[in-house]
Amino acid sequence: MIKLVVLDVDGTLTDGKLYIDNFGNEMKAFDVKDGLAISQSIKQGIKFAIITGKTSKIVERRGTELGITDIVQGSHNKIEDLEKILKKYNFSYEETAYIGDDLIDLKPMKLCKFKACPKDSVQEIIEVCDFVSSKNGGNGAVREILEKLLKDQGLWEKVINNFSATVQ
Repeated sequence: MIKLVVLDVDGTLTDGKLYIDNFGNEMKAFDVKDGLAISQSIKQGIKFAIITGKTSKIVERRGTELGITDIVQGSHNKIEDLEKILKKYNFSYEETAYIGDDLIDLKPMKLCKFKACPKDSVQEIIEVCDFVSSKNGGNGAVREILEKLLKDQGLWEKVINNFSATVQ
Protein backbone atom coordinates (compact mmCIF):
# COMPACT_ATOMS: atom_id res chain seq x y z
CA MET A 1 0.00 0.00 0.00
CA ILE A 2 1.44 3.37 -1.03
CA LYS A 3 1.25 5.87 1.83
CA LEU A 4 3.60 8.57 0.49
CA VAL A 5 4.00 10.08 -2.97
CA VAL A 6 7.17 12.09 -3.62
CA LEU A 7 7.08 14.61 -6.44
CA ASP A 8 9.78 16.36 -8.37
CA VAL A 9 8.67 19.72 -9.78
CA ASP A 10 10.39 20.88 -12.97
CA GLY A 11 9.54 18.45 -15.74
CA THR A 12 7.04 16.59 -13.58
CA LEU A 13 4.54 19.07 -12.16
CA THR A 14 5.63 21.59 -14.81
CA ASP A 15 6.74 21.33 -18.42
CA GLY A 16 10.33 21.79 -17.27
CA LYS A 17 10.76 25.16 -18.91
CA LEU A 18 11.96 28.09 -16.83
CA TYR A 19 10.20 31.31 -17.72
CA ILE A 20 12.12 34.39 -16.57
CA ASP A 21 11.04 37.93 -17.40
CA ASN A 22 13.26 41.03 -17.84
CA PHE A 23 13.00 41.75 -14.11
CA GLY A 24 14.22 38.29 -13.10
CA ASN A 25 10.78 37.05 -12.09
CA GLU A 26 10.40 33.33 -12.57
CA MET A 27 7.14 31.79 -13.74
CA LYS A 28 5.97 28.18 -13.85
CA ALA A 29 2.78 26.67 -15.22
CA PHE A 30 1.00 23.89 -13.30
CA ASP A 31 -1.82 21.71 -14.65
CA VAL A 32 -5.00 22.05 -12.55
CA LYS A 33 -5.86 18.40 -13.24
CA ASP A 34 -2.64 17.37 -11.51
CA GLY A 35 -3.62 19.60 -8.59
CA LEU A 36 -7.08 18.06 -8.27
CA ALA A 37 -5.62 14.55 -8.26
CA ILE A 38 -3.11 15.55 -5.57
CA SER A 39 -5.71 17.19 -3.32
CA GLN A 40 -8.09 14.23 -3.74
CA SER A 41 -5.31 11.75 -2.99
CA ILE A 42 -4.56 13.66 0.20
CA LYS A 43 -8.26 13.37 1.14
CA GLN A 44 -7.87 9.60 0.75
CA GLY A 45 -5.07 9.61 3.33
CA ILE A 46 -2.02 9.61 1.08
CA LYS A 47 0.79 11.93 2.16
CA PHE A 48 2.69 13.99 -0.41
CA ALA A 49 6.14 15.49 -0.41
CA ILE A 50 7.90 17.72 -2.91
CA ILE A 51 11.66 17.36 -3.20
CA THR A 52 13.24 19.67 -5.76
CA GLY A 53 16.72 20.93 -6.50
CA LYS A 54 15.56 24.47 -7.25
CA THR A 55 14.14 27.00 -4.82
CA SER A 56 11.07 29.02 -5.72
CA LYS A 57 8.29 30.85 -3.90
CA ILE A 58 6.00 29.56 -6.65
CA VAL A 59 6.59 25.94 -5.61
CA GLU A 60 5.97 26.76 -1.95
CA ARG A 61 2.74 28.53 -2.82
CA ARG A 62 1.43 25.80 -5.14
CA GLY A 63 2.37 22.99 -2.78
CA THR A 64 0.70 24.74 0.15
CA GLU A 65 -2.44 25.42 -1.92
CA LEU A 66 -2.71 21.70 -2.61
CA GLY A 67 -2.19 20.68 1.02
CA ILE A 68 1.37 19.40 0.68
CA THR A 69 3.11 20.03 3.99
CA ASP A 70 6.51 18.51 3.23
CA ILE A 71 8.22 20.74 0.68
CA VAL A 72 11.99 20.46 0.38
CA GLN A 73 13.58 22.96 -1.99
CA GLY A 74 17.22 23.44 -2.90
CA SER A 75 17.82 19.74 -2.30
CA HIS A 76 21.42 18.67 -2.85
CA ASN A 77 20.75 15.08 -1.79
CA LYS A 78 17.25 13.81 -2.56
CA ILE A 79 17.88 10.48 -0.81
CA GLU A 80 18.81 12.21 2.47
CA ASP A 81 15.80 14.50 2.23
CA LEU A 82 13.49 11.59 1.44
CA GLU A 83 14.86 9.57 4.37
CA LYS A 84 14.06 12.46 6.74
CA ILE A 85 10.46 12.47 5.51
CA LEU A 86 10.17 8.69 5.79
CA LYS A 87 11.50 8.85 9.34
CA LYS A 88 9.10 11.68 10.23
CA TYR A 89 6.07 9.54 9.31
CA ASN A 90 7.61 6.14 10.09
CA PHE A 91 7.12 5.07 6.46
CA SER A 92 9.34 2.74 4.43
CA TYR A 93 10.48 2.82 0.82
CA GLU A 94 8.02 -0.06 0.26
CA GLU A 95 5.20 2.39 1.08
CA THR A 96 6.53 5.15 -1.15
CA ALA A 97 5.89 6.19 -4.75
CA TYR A 98 8.24 8.55 -6.56
CA ILE A 99 7.35 10.63 -9.61
CA GLY A 100 10.29 12.25 -11.37
CA ASP A 101 11.68 12.91 -14.81
CA ASP A 102 15.43 13.50 -14.85
CA LEU A 103 18.74 12.05 -13.68
CA ILE A 104 18.61 13.84 -10.31
CA ASP A 105 15.61 11.61 -9.48
CA LEU A 106 17.22 8.31 -10.49
CA LYS A 107 18.85 7.22 -7.20
CA PRO A 108 15.92 8.00 -4.86
CA MET A 109 13.45 6.67 -7.40
CA LYS A 110 15.17 3.28 -7.54
CA LEU A 111 14.66 2.86 -3.77
CA CYS A 112 10.88 3.35 -3.87
CA LYS A 113 8.20 0.68 -4.34
CA PHE A 114 6.41 2.45 -7.20
CA LYS A 115 8.23 4.57 -9.74
CA ALA A 116 6.49 6.66 -12.38
CA CYS A 117 7.32 9.43 -14.80
CA PRO A 118 5.94 11.67 -17.54
CA LYS A 119 6.26 10.51 -21.16
CA ASP A 120 8.97 13.09 -21.93
CA SER A 121 11.33 11.97 -19.15
CA VAL A 122 14.94 11.06 -19.89
CA GLN A 123 15.48 7.47 -21.05
CA GLU A 124 17.30 6.39 -17.88
CA ILE A 125 14.23 7.31 -15.81
CA ILE A 126 11.79 5.66 -18.22
CA GLU A 127 13.79 2.43 -18.00
CA VAL A 128 13.38 2.11 -14.20
CA CYS A 129 9.73 3.12 -14.01
CA ASP A 130 6.79 0.86 -13.25
CA PHE A 131 4.49 3.25 -15.10
CA VAL A 132 5.18 5.85 -17.78
CA SER A 133 2.41 8.39 -18.32
CA SER A 134 1.07 8.93 -21.81
CA LYS A 135 1.32 12.67 -21.06
CA ASN A 136 4.27 15.05 -20.79
CA GLY A 137 5.33 16.73 -17.57
CA GLY A 138 3.11 19.66 -16.66
CA ASN A 139 0.36 18.37 -18.93
CA GLY A 140 -1.59 15.99 -16.71
CA ALA A 141 1.07 13.30 -16.26
CA VAL A 142 0.82 13.44 -12.47
CA ARG A 143 -2.98 13.16 -12.71
CA GLU A 144 -2.74 10.04 -14.86
CA ILE A 145 -0.18 8.47 -12.52
CA LEU A 146 -2.22 9.25 -9.40
CA GLU A 147 -5.39 7.88 -10.97
CA LYS A 148 -3.53 4.61 -11.59
CA LEU A 149 -2.25 4.52 -8.01
CA LEU A 150 -5.68 5.27 -6.56
CA LYS A 151 -7.34 2.65 -8.78
CA ASP A 152 -4.72 0.06 -7.82
CA GLN A 153 -5.43 0.77 -4.15
CA GLY A 154 -9.21 0.73 -4.55
CA LEU A 155 -9.54 4.44 -3.77
CA TRP A 156 -10.49 5.97 -7.12
CA GLU A 157 -14.18 5.10 -6.75
CA LYS A 158 -14.24 7.07 -3.48
CA VAL A 159 -12.86 10.10 -5.31
CA ILE A 160 -15.48 9.76 -8.04
CA ASN A 161 -18.22 9.43 -5.43
CA ASN A 162 -17.12 12.74 -3.87
CA PHE A 163 -18.07 14.44 -7.11
CA SER A 164 -21.04 12.38 -8.27
CA ALA A 165 -23.09 12.00 -5.08
CA THR A 166 -26.58 13.36 -5.45
CA VAL A 167 -27.36 16.44 -3.36
CA GLN A 168 -30.75 16.27 -1.67
